[in-house]
Amino acid sequence: MAARYTAEAAPAAAPSERGATVWLTGLPSAGKTTLAFTLAERLRAEGHEVEVLDGDEIREFLSAGLRFTREDRHTNVQRIGFVAGLLASHGVKTLVPVIAPYAESRAAVRARHSASGTPFLEIHVATPVTLCSQRDVKGLYAKQAAGEISGLTGVDDPYEAPESPELRIQTQGRSVADSAAELHTFLTERGLA
Repeated sequence: MAARYTAEAAPAAAPSERGATVWLTGLPSAGKTTLAFTLAERLRAEGHEVEVLDGDEIREFLSAGLRFTREDRHTNVQRIGFVAGLLASHGVKTLVPVIAPYAESRAAVRARHSASGTPFLEIHVATPVTLCSQRDVKGLYAKQAAGEISGLTGVDDPYEAPESPELRIQTQGRSVADSAAELHTFLTERGLA
């Protein structure tokens, strides 16, 4: 007689083998990408499979041709969410430092992850717009102020901050290392690190 497989008989995956999508949302220059790469380095050193889906790289290669309309931003987020979910379902910690300005778009990605049983964690990198504009890593705030561009998220285009993220990281007055440590602790508590 063949043995029947039951979910109870399956051993729990070790933290290093469990995948998840960790979506870092926040304003431009909030520190999302820096935080993601800092955390990725630590997770890799601990033996985790990690990928960072950088928003600028995705725009260049996967979402080339999309503009910054609400519809195109939604399409971009859905594409990234699909790739993130695919990686996460194969045991990869997928860090996604992407603005994803609309709550509806993030909710759609969460729903797709939930339907497949893949963990999705929304992390709000909560940096005030005044600090983001001082950092202005890409010069976007200066260009917007000079009238060279419009539609800058959080300035003259909406940013819908998460109402109930799994974690909200306040970066003002803190080092990148401290913020990354907070996120690492959070993932450890969730059995993912």
